[in-house]
Amino acid sequence: MKLIVEPEGGIGPILDAIAQAKTAIDIVIFRLDCRSVTRGLEAAVRRGVAVRAMIARKHRGSSRDLRKLERRLLRSGVVLSRTAGDLVRYHGKMMIVDRRVLHVYGFNYTRRDYESRSFGIETTNPALVREAQKLFDADATRQAYRSGSRDFVVSPANSRERLSEFIRGARRELLIYDPRFSDAAIHELLTERADAGVDVRVIGKTRHLRSPLAIAKFPGFRLHVRAIIRDGRRAFIGSQSLGPVELDRRREVGVMVRDAAIVRRMRSIFERDWRQTDAAKASR
Repeated sequence: MKLIVEPEGGIGPILDAIAQAKTAIDIVIFRLDCRSVTRGLEAAVRRGVAVRAMIARKHRGSSRDLRKLERRLLRSGVVLSRTAGDLVRYHGKMMIVDRRVLHVYGFNYTRRDYESRSFGIETTNPALVREAQKLFDADATRQAYRSGSRDFVVSPANSRERLSEFIRGARRELLIYDPRFSDAAIHELLTERADAGVDVRVIGKTRHLRSPLAIAKFPGFRLHVRAIIRDGRRAFIGSQSLGPVELDRRREVGVMVRDAAIVRRMRSIFERDWRQTDAAKASR
């Protein structure tokens, strides 16, 4: 398992994964304005890679860019499908290469996102790859998806259950990145953990919550990741904010991380970011 850290990593890890594909690429696209990614997918088709792209039916911005992207990819030979209309939004960011390597991102394929604070995960874990492939195939063919992995976190299939359980398991520390934290039930769980002596800190923003928790705005340019680091030993990275819509009504994708070195690095980055926040400066 490898950790992708933005903005330090840039678009390079995504382009490398596409360039290394031998037989197949399955990619979910919510937003894409990085021409190098588009060119990479086109080059993969030319060398014989079977590329399937599932493109969001809509997002908050204009759909014209998505439809323009669809036409270009279709001309190049990419097999396209659009996400269904059954959920409020299909917001997951995921790519599977050669049915062997899974990428899950907190960021879109846009310069604005990969120049923000964000994380991604690359893994060859067979169980995670199989589950991601099952989700892609189900969504691409408009079939029902049923969760089969505790470490593959999918909204609305299992994310509320899995993230609530993850939070309840904290004994010492919960460090959270979230730009849109708004779920009352999750907030209650976090408050209970804080009352039990757990160090709960959030970098990001809350919506519609009056919170006693330590919450600070991201000190850098922009925050575009959802991540939780628990007790310095486990972590979650994904696209789902801790909000009722994101957990219950949208397609979001994330993974649980058990790799000790990756969790340590994420914790170190969080602590570095936290030291730069106004909340940390005020407590000195």
